[in-house]
Amino acid sequence: MAANPYYLAGETLFFSCRVAGYKASEKETMGIEWKVEALDDQNVALAKPETKSMEADIAPEDKDWKPIIRYQFATPYSALCGHCRVRVEVKDRLSGQTAAAEFPFSIRGKAVEPSETLTVRNFRFLRSEADETPLAVPAYRPGDQLWARFEMTGYRFGEGNSIHVEYGISVYRPSGKLLYEEPKAAETEERSFYPKRFIAGVLNLRLEGLPTGEYPILLVVRDLTGNQKFEGKYTFRVE
Repeated sequence: MAANPYYLAGETLFFSCRVAGYKASEKETMGIEWKVEALDDQNVALAKPETKSMEADIAPEDKDWKPIIRYQFATPYSALCGHCRVRVEVKDRLSGQTAAAEFPFSIRGKAVEPSETLTVRNFRFLRSEADETPLAVPAYRPGDQLWARFEMTGYRFGEGNSIHVEYGISVYRPSGKLLYEEPKAAETEERSFYPKRFIAGVLNLRLEGLPTGEYPILLVVRDLTGNQKFEGKYTFRVE
């Protein structure tokens, strides 16, 4: 691992270091044990720690041999961490001595402002499914496909960082009458080792045969673990 590198959220981190200064026995053997863990800037483990040990025979020509410790994990997709670190603790079984070291790195992920309560962040209308640039003016033509993306955060965690969130939509005509409704458009029920900071949501509508005007979308998000509800209204235009 390079000095203070950065990783994009979701990338795999490969770490290795060497151990020196261990004691060899009269029978020219050595033994060490170690623990490696990755922590974010809140001291929360990013992945499962790893504990291992090693014993080996040391020949005279191997007196300068330094064992290698390796560790790898996929950085969490929702992580955003400027001061993460890999921490290594090593114990020499023969001498009883211990040593520890930390190696800094950072994770660059999507910036989603945290919330104490259930909410939606970064709602944006898009021109296509692959588009990443939000529309400055959410205007479409009849027959277009509407795409929108957003992030949900502020939900509660259950046992084992479990989450259970669902959302639905209602689309209204310019007159205020209901045009389309999908009470349960998507549902996320899962658990993860690292607490998931946000859940990504997506909407797709085909605007067939719609007259010009402004169409409100009512987005309803439910946190079934924390018994919370969020409602947000987002308007697009057909012209």
